[in-house]
Amino acid sequence: MAPKTPRGDDSGAGAGYGSRLPRFYGRRKGKPIRAGKQDVLDALLPKLAIPAPRAGERLALASLFAFTPKEIWLEVGFGSGEHTAAQAETHPDVGFIGSEVFLNGIGGLLKHIAAAGLTNIRVFPEDVRRLLPALPDGCLARVFVLFPDPWPKKRHAGRRFIGPDNLDQLARLLMPGGELRIASDHPIYVDWVREQMAARPDFAPCQDAAVRPEGWAPSRYEQKALEQGILCSYMAWKRR
Repeated sequence: MAPKTPRGDDSGAGAGYGSRLPRFYGRRKGKPIRAGKQDVLDALLPKLAIPAPRAGERLALASLFAFTPKEIWLEVGFGSGEHTAAQAETHPDVGFIGSEVFLNGIGGLLKHIAAAGLTNIRVFPEDVRRLLPALPDGCLARVFVLFPDPWPKKRHAGRRFIGPDNLDQLARLLMPGGELRIASDHPIYVDWVREQMAARPDFAPCQDAAVRPEGWAPSRYEQKALEQGILCSYMAWKRR
């Protein structure tokens, strides 16, 4: 598998959730943030961050963007942001929500946003499980969970984002025909995902490939795995 660096995690427990929900990420901050990345964090994150919703609140997604998006796509644990930025640049008519708790990774995405002048991305810098209940039914056309920490030990299986509770939320949020994309370089995680998804009558499989399909933008963690000769799995399901 790829090196043990902080990944686009399976999306992290935010403030106030650590004692009640499994923690899906390793760290919130890694190496000291360089001045350039800190500058972009200071300048852009306050403008692009989605505030943590209050209990029972439902967000008005139209208010998040300065335009009316054709669709809304969500990436859970975007790592350093390469995939999110590439998709947003390719699909300027789509509104993107990226969720990540690793501050260094958030800075990476913001640097991509600044460099490309992207205006269709908003960031949720907390546990995505705080955001999901506040989103309206059927509001998402695509969800990405790409190369998360696999938590390979059996005793840590409950920390994986792909499981009954979170899949119930994604089933509520994905519109009919909406797509859930999952990729991993770890065979234990791949088997886990296939097992979890096989138990879901509300999702239909539509992709299971060993080579990145067309339309799947690359990411840093995928590249690390491929450079070591590790096979990756690219899987997708449609909401029935």
